[in-house]
Amino acid sequence: MTDSLTYRRMGTAARGQAHTLFAQTMAYVAATAALFALGAWLGRNLNGVVGIIAFIAAFACLIGMRFAARSSQQLTIGLLAAFGLLIGLAVAPTIAYYGSMDPTALWQAGGATALFIAGFGAAGYATRRDLAPLARVLFWALVALIVFGIVLIFVNIPGGALVYSVLGLVIFAGFTMFDFQRLRTSTDINSAPFLAASIFLDILNVFLFFLQIFSGQRD
Repeated sequence: MTDSLTYRRMGTAARGQAHTLFAQTMAYVAATAALFALGAWLGRNLNGVVGIIAFIAAFACLIGMRFAARSSQQLTIGLLAAFGLLIGLAVAPTIAYYGSMDPTALWQAGGATALFIAGFGAAGYATRRDLAPLARVLFWALVALIVFGIVLIFVNIPGGALVYSVLGLVIFAGFTMFDFQRLRTSTDINSAPFLAASIFLDILNVFLFFLQIFSGQRD
């Protein structure tokens, strides 16, 4: 009887930790998204060179988070916040361009992204199948997509941009499921900033792919 009670208490504690991790991670995602939006607004008149510098600085923050986690959780969170702001500045010229061409595409992309992340995130959080092997396949698929994107810069392939975006959405559907499964299975509260960064990158990439699709429909 005592062992059964102890087991139930451990199960309750684990569920409580999982709920805490979920709430904390999603709070970080929301804060990062807000800082991204601020950076995109502040950088709406920046040129591409400044955007590239901000892009490099943003990913330097991601790398710095790995080292900061060993010594300071607060510094890790601060670097996540800096990443959100900097990536907003980096993407600002792109968003400003699409916004000037077709503001409706921004709202459509935002709505589609919310539904996409909610659907695939819920599927990943609920599934009991281990998605780690899928994540390895998705990584190499992403590398191949990047190569395909480079080819499109130099070679005019009819419908190439649409194919690129659709393939990107397929890949990040898998990444979204994988990241939300990690959110369910992890018990380390300190992993919340890293999970938030991964989920935010899923959201950002999905948004940009949808933005390209919706704006391309009017070309």
